Amino acid sequence: MSLHTATATNADPAELAKFSALAHRWWDTAGEFKPLHAINPLRLDWIDGLAPLKGKQVLDVGCGGGILADSMARRGANVLGIDLAGKALKVAQLHALEAETPNIEYRDISAETLAQEQPAKYDIITCMEMLEHVPQPASIVQACAKMVKPGGWVFFSTINRNPKAWLLAVVGAEYVLNMLPRGTHDYAKFIRPSELLRDVREAGLQEQEMRGLQHNPLTGRYWHNQDTSVNYMVATRRIS
Repeated sequence: MSLHTATATNADPAELAKFSALAHRWWDTAGEFKPLHAINPLRLDWIDGLAPLKGKQVLDVGCGGGILADSMARRGANVLGIDLAGKALKVAQLHALEAETPNIEYRDISAETLAQEQPAKYDIITCMEMLEHVPQPASIVQACAKMVKPGGWVFFSTINRNPKAWLLAVVGAEYVLNMLPRGTHDYAKFIRPSELLRDVREAGLQEQEMRGLQHNPLTGRYWHNQDTSVNYMVATRRIS
């Protein structure tokens, strides 16, 4: 499959509409995106610890309202956030203006199209909580691999596909605890680590580290460890 073909097809209109409808809530830390705000310091420190952000050219793929992109810019990176949900991007741009966030910009463009414009451009690429929302995640992985510089880092996070993940990430988070709006996730689009690592290798990236992301709903605490049975993050590098 060519990148051109992927560009035309690798977005789900229902997914884009879903996140656009919630766009005004992105920066409400007590609203629908509260979990993203809660985990952001964890994933930011993990990324910055492996690939120091200061002074680097960074791309955030599927940036939504800019929660991670904004925090990476505040760590000293030069950040471009991209997404196809236009309303969410406008929220991200407005927040950056109001918060006077330095060295950040946003574009309404697909990863595949940008990969044709800017091959080997970025030191660090992040693609967090996004792969489980597109029809062809492997195409996103390939585009990220094309855009990162040799020796650069690409970070992914997504959700495992197994009964435990369905119980916790869908039933628990959306229907029991009401942590997320119902319909946020489609279990059939969840991605096993073995599947993601296959796509990573085929794209010419090499796994460096994998971490699981855990949550205690009683205390609200989040932490990461070696348990990748539900939410997990993968750090990869382009070796050549």
